[in-house]
Amino acid sequence: MSGHSKWANIKHRKAAQDAKRGNLFQKLVRAIIIAAKDGGGDPAMNMRLKTAIERAKAVSVPNDNITRAIKRGTGELGDITYDELTYEAYGPSGIAVLVNVMTDNRNRTTPEIRALLARNGGQMGESGSVAWMFDRKGVIEVKGEGLDEDALMTVGLDSGMSDMEASEEGFTLYCEPADLDGLQKALEANKYVVDSAEVSMIAKTPVEISDPEAARKVLRLVDALEEHDDVQNVYSNFDIPDEIASQIEED
Repeated sequence: MSGHSKWANIKHRKAAQDAKRGNLFQKLVRAIIIAAKDGGGDPAMNMRLKTAIERAKAVSVPNDNITRAIKRGTGELGDITYDELTYEAYGPSGIAVLVNVMTDNRNRTTPEIRALLARNGGQMGESGSVAWMFDRKGVIEVKGEGLDEDALMTVGLDSGMSDMEASEEGFTLYCEPADLDGLQKALEANKYVVDSAEVSMIAKTPVEISDPEAARKVLRLVDALEEHDDVQNVYSNFDIPDEIASQIEED
């Protein structure tokens, strides 16, 4: 899973910029609505809802907005219809891309996503064309300086962790989606700082992009997709080496 951390780190460094975009709150609220609709309004019994709420609170979405979103999802404020779709696509340098969207009008969203791909060196794929290149995993980012790797690994392995790797600000732990909540609780009980905990699509075999211009094209495509109002998550199998990522950030 060596490709995940560098991709995640790039996304984390963009978080402050993303928080300034007007559509971020909308996306997070929509994720809460869908989670509540699918699994009920109690975050203690609905891990997906719990994760969506934590993500919203992390960027200061008001509690009133969160409460209304839960009620909209459970039907207390009237029924709302969103479709959750995943588009499979190819991007520059042959990378695989999964685009997760929540939309109230798929007839609008599908051609818009297709056009964004075409304008940025990508193309829509058939169903099943790239999904097989990813594993669905729980991913937890633990932050902290001077962490004892062996001690963290012991806690993780005792609580469902399947893999672990160092990241820029700590460690990334992987597990099966069903074990995510238990692993997070075990880490927090042992006083570890959990920066994020979510279910993600992890590339089985990352594709290294070592040319700076090719890397820029890949990131332009991802940025364009993420800026679309209906897009919730973009997953890809590219891996940008640290030296190339640093060069791009300095530009």
